[in-house]
Amino acid sequence: MITLQASSGFSDFIGSQMAQFFEYTAFANFTVGHLAMIIIGLIFITLAIVKEFEPMLLIPIGFGIIIGNIPYFPGLQIGLYEQGSVLNILYHGVSNGWYPPLIFLGIGAMTDFSALISNPKLMLIGAAAQLGIFGAYTIALFVGFTPAEAGAIGIIGGADGPTAIFTAGKLAPDLLGAVAVSAYSYMALVPVIQPPVMRLLTTSKERLIRMKPPRQVSKTEKIIFPLVGIVLTCFIVPSGLPLLGMLFFGNLIKESGVTRRLANTAAGPMIDIVTILIGLTVGASTAATTFLTTKSILIFALGAGSFFIATAGGVLFVKIFNLFLKEGNKINPLIGNAGVSAVPDSARVSQVVGQEYDKTNHLLMHAMGPNVAGVIGSAVAAGILLSFLY
Repeated sequence: MITLQASSGFSDFIGSQMAQFFEYTAFANFTVGHLAMIIIGLIFITLAIVKEFEPMLLIPIGFGIIIGNIPYFPGLQIGLYEQGSVLNILYHGVSNGWYPPLIFLGIGAMTDFSALISNPKLMLIGAAAQLGIFGAYTIALFVGFTPAEAGAIGIIGGADGPTAIFTAGKLAPDLLGAVAVSAYSYMALVPVIQPPVMRLLTTSKERLIRMKPPRQVSKTEKIIFPLVGIVLTCFIVPSGLPLLGMLFFGNLIKESGVTRRLANTAAGPMIDIVTILIGLTVGASTAATTFLTTKSILIFALGAGSFFIATAGGVLFVKIFNLFLKEGNKINPLIGNAGVSAVPDSARVSQVVGQEYDKTNHLLMHAMGPNVAGVIGSAVAAGILLSFLY
């Protein structure tokens, strides 16, 4: 009898231990939402590997989405939203806006502004493409978002992930995950989204316009540019200083020629490390329990709309601008799409679409002008939004 009771007690103990163990597994806390998000993460990784859509971004984000959607028992201090966890500490770089300025430093150290310096009027195309930001901002207000939320959503139209993270972290922290994933997703899809808009808004004659080769830019001009750039932009929008200051500083250490080690570090190891951290933590912030909401879906829809508006704004601006330019000085409107901040992908799209109609017409060198102007323009637009919404 004693043996039977002991055996029964041991069985109950093992059963309770197994039940408790099961509670701590992901299977016990798994939902359809988690499955949906894991599938989205796998889609991101597939697009990066198979289609080579922004693999440096989509692979970290896609893997981060998978990490963020493996459910766990509350209190284990492993989740991104649990104070003191490793992921939570790494996410401070996103939520507190540390990572975006470091990425802008790297972008500045990688960017050659020669195309813009040689033809300053291309800056206007970069400004026109920011129409996507303010267009999405207006639509977001119309559908019921608060002004601060609308500002965070609107910045997606700049096609600039770091700027979107920096702005959303200050204006609407609760929307940060949706805004960041949306911005990076559409940046990766630039080769898919932009060409149909470009073809729709241009005529066959306009697509064949040949532009004059850009003039040679001196080293002195390249050194002066970041110094003049920071003064002009940050005196207008001081709130954009964290991004614009780092962008122009990075460019100065590149163009000065005497700080090559600093420039190589900023453009290489540093920006790679920060890209890994920002991609992984942004992806991990998309836990189904907090991410799958009506607002998130609406943000993705508005993000797509903002990209269409930005692309159309750049192309249409060039068409209008050409009315005031003499023959021989006209701009091919196919480079209008490059006014967004997706460097250098949108400039490559200008080249690819242009060569569909004339294989000898090389637009890449011209498209890089508005493309780098778009980087400055998106940061300035972010500063404008922050100045009256933060």
